[in-house]
Amino acid sequence: MLNKVCLITGATSGIGRATALELAAQGAELFVVCRSGEKGEALIAEIKAASPDCAVTLLLGDLGKQADIHRVAQDFLATDKPLHLLLNNAGVVNTHRKLSGDGIEETFAVNHLAYFLLTELLRDRIVQSAPARIVSVASEAHTFVKGVQFDDLEFETTPYKTFKVYGHSKLCNILWTRHLAKQLQGTGVTVNCVHPGPVNTGLGHQDHVIIGKIVGFILKPFFRTPAQGAATSIFVATSPSLDNISGEYFSDSKPKRVKPWAKDDAAAERLWQVSKTYLKLA
Repeated sequence: MLNKVCLITGATSGIGRATALELAAQGAELFVVCRSGEKGEALIAEIKAASPDCAVTLLLGDLGKQADIHRVAQDFLATDKPLHLLLNNAGVVNTHRKLSGDGIEETFAVNHLAYFLLTELLRDRIVQSAPARIVSVASEAHTFVKGVQFDDLEFETTPYKTFKVYGHSKLCNILWTRHLAKQLQGTGVTVNCVHPGPVNTGLGHQDHVIIGKIVGFILKPFFRTPAQGAATSIFVATSPSLDNISGEYFSDSKPKRVKPWAKDDAAAERLWQVSKTYLKLA
């Protein structure tokens, strides 16, 4: 990754942090998108301590706010640097229905729409930088649903069940990845998504619900470490063996079959159009 420019979201904890540290160790120049300036500065200090020669820049923004995503993208584009790797890693898990800063159900907004918008805003620069890669963190949680719930994407009337809502957002990631990969065929840009496995991270702590913390504590011995969970993201982001592999879903650093509803091209096209409407994209 020497002299490669990478932008990663959600890098202040968990697999995002582990991924950022490894990319820095491999010689990449990093741009890290963080919501908290304090946590972002702490991350930069940690990266610098481990990899003193790493050039790392903090981009502040709340991925639940489309205006912030536009600003983050503009701040990066203003550097005139190439972008060889975009790693969509940030995510939320909620135990009850919450709205983003734009008034959209937060899990859908952050886990899917933010991936879509940031990628679209940086898309031309990524293509100009080819060979380049777009890697997004999805999840086996897509098996918790049976398809995209187009009649109630924000779970306004459907009972709000944490795993179903999270799984729904991760299904959106996979369908979006497949559709984008087709659009970028022949450009030198590959688009893939990954399942990190059950990882002991801060994901799900946004709600500060006691029962969630108790369950997390009980299950902790069965979780992978963040470094183990980051392994597949790092492999898909860096391995020369994947130079021409696109539109795939990886688990344990190997391509994995997804459920039939995660290969529904008609649903992927419909989701693309619906997402553009949410994001006010032409």
